[in-house]
Amino acid sequence: MEQLTRSELRKNIMTILYQINVYSLNKIEYNVDDIIKTVNPIDNEFVKDIVYGVITNKESIDELANSYLNKWTIDRLGNTDQSILRMSIYELIYTNTPSIVVINEAVELAKNYSDDSVKNMINGVLDKIYHERLDKHE
Repeated sequence: MEQLTRSELRKNIMTILYQINVYSLNKIEYNVDDIIKTVNPIDNEFVKDIVYGVITNKESIDELANSYLNKWTIDRLGNTDQSILRMSIYELIYTNTPSIVVINEAVELAKNYSDDSVKNMINGVLDKIYHERLDKHE
């Protein structure tokens, strides 16, 4: 079986987080590993790390997102948009993936799965987080 690229894996992560969000909102019981296996049959640490990382840090990720969403909250975004934003914020803050890669990947996903205004909102939030973190680390 061929290895998926990181971009393809991020698309799968977005799908997994989307499903988890839908199940949670509808109070449907689910098993995270089963959802991961359904969407991403080949065992992959990158996928697991990000999915579990987002789940574990969801509150702080959402707080951070809300602090940058102008007069808006993450739960008002569509499920897909929430998934892209949560995954990207997690990857920006908790991983060593270069920020430019995280932001570009998020914008690419948003281009394909969100409308332009949401794509721009996601880009803006990630850009602000990136610049604030950059300032703190200089």
